[in-house]
Amino acid sequence: MDSVGSGGRPEEETRVVLSPQSLSFLGEGISLMFSRWTALQMAVENGWGGQESRSKSEELVSTVLSWFSQSKGPLYIDDLENMLEENMEELFNTEVEDGSIEEVAEELVIMHEDFLKGNYESIEKLRRLGPIATSVAQSKKIVDYDSDEVSEMIVDESNASDMVVEKPKSERVPDEDGWSTVTSRRNKGKKSR
Repeated sequence: MDSVGSGGRPEEETRVVLSPQSLSFLGEGISLMFSRWTALQMAVENGWGGQESRSKSEELVSTVLSWFSQSKGPLYIDDLENMLEENMEELFNTEVEDGSIEEVAEELVIMHEDFLKGNYESIEKLRRLGPIATSVAQSKKIVDYDSDEVSEMIVDESNASDMVVEKPKSERVPDEDGWSTVTSRRNKGKKSR
């Protein structure tokens, strides 16, 4: 007697397997998709997963590829979202709340379904686009002169010329009592006559 899945059909019929070539393309597609996933790339570039952050991102690619290739039943986007969320928390100590997990999971499931049909347009498009590492690489160091600290900001290069970083003013402007405020990194906020 055949085992019957929840859909009333034998389980062997509920799962279509990718060809070895399609499986290879899917691995590349997952890797390319992850290279364009800003949340993951920031976690890797900033070492949120420790010194092995890069290898952990490669491990995540393998985990997702295994999920696609070894799952016995139908694949659900929710299951992939949960797996991505759990792995981001476990591997990179990162909670992603920007909706990107859902987008990445949906794109990967669509890619998988396309590959099952022999449609490889999505991988071709990802190859042409390349990694989005530029958004992480465009991270700029901005000096906050009031606190004498360096912080990092993500800067959209197209608007970078619109961004102005003010330098401390060395002018002394007397207040109503005749005192001038002198701003210095060492004597911040002290007044002199």
